[in-house]
Amino acid sequence: MLIIGSHVSFNSKEQLFGSVKEAISYGANTFMFYTGAPQNTKRCLINSDLTNKAKKLMMENNIDINNVVCHAPYIINLANNKNKEKYLFAINFLKEEIKRVESLGIKKLVLHPGSYVDLDIKEGIKNIINALNEVLTPNQTVKICLETMAGKGTELCFKLEHIKSIFNEVKYNDKLMVCLDTCHLNDAGYDMEKFDEFLKEFDNVIGIEKIGCVHVNDSKNFIGAHKDRHENLGYGTIGFDSLINIIYNEKLQNVPKILETPYVCKENSKERSYAPYKFEIEEIINKKFNNNLYKDVRCFYEK
Repeated sequence: MLIIGSHVSFNSKEQLFGSVKEAISYGANTFMFYTGAPQNTKRCLINSDLTNKAKKLMMENNIDINNVVCHAPYIINLANNKNKEKYLFAINFLKEEIKRVESLGIKKLVLHPGSYVDLDIKEGIKNIINALNEVLTPNQTVKICLETMAGKGTELCFKLEHIKSIFNEVKYNDKLMVCLDTCHLNDAGYDMEKFDEFLKEFDNVIGIEKIGCVHVNDSKNFIGAHKDRHENLGYGTIGFDSLINIIYNEKLQNVPKILETPYVCKENSKERSYAPYKFEIEEIINKKFNNNLYKDVRCFYEK
């Protein structure tokens, strides 16, 4: 079964109910959301009535809540403990975010592991391990999906061995999974045209059963660029056919795939304002590249 969706919004007015409505408008059967702006830790109180309405709407539209994904804010950095106050804040905020996600009934929370900044890789990985040992509990229902990163700056987990080291030392590692990001993997140096070989390596290092979700993005960069710049499907260096092969890989058929591709700009403008997801999901379902994507998106929203 194809489980495909995209990043959608989550606002204080409609919360998860609004997220579900947006996902349905794209023709999706799953989705990913942040419980607030990804750049900060401001969060509204969860409204249980809106959550219940969201769950009802999901059931009516064949969206399995077990396939829905939440994403923790980018500013959580578990890899650097030089500023003890900030490090403890990140740990405590992640604890609270897990509670919020549990209250919504969501089972997977994607996390950028963090950047070691002015420390080193070994210290950074140790800090992530210590933080997760502080955060994870044996009874929590939420799995933390560590995202594969591009290796931009000093960010960690751009190598599978980093993730393996974390899994090895975290006490409740049954609460850990992995989020594969195709753009990040490309930029980290993994060849997405040889995805079966990558999966074999992943299975040997970590275990394929640990893949919790896949972020499906093309990349603006060549392999190993360590830059992390997403591109729309088929408009980047990975290519449409390679991404389709990843999406439909039989070993990942029960894993949710989430689009995080760029919004389309208005005509003669640099302002990105239109979500391409309805059209990219159609491309994926039809397995046919749309070389008029930008025009079609603009026409749809500007008509």
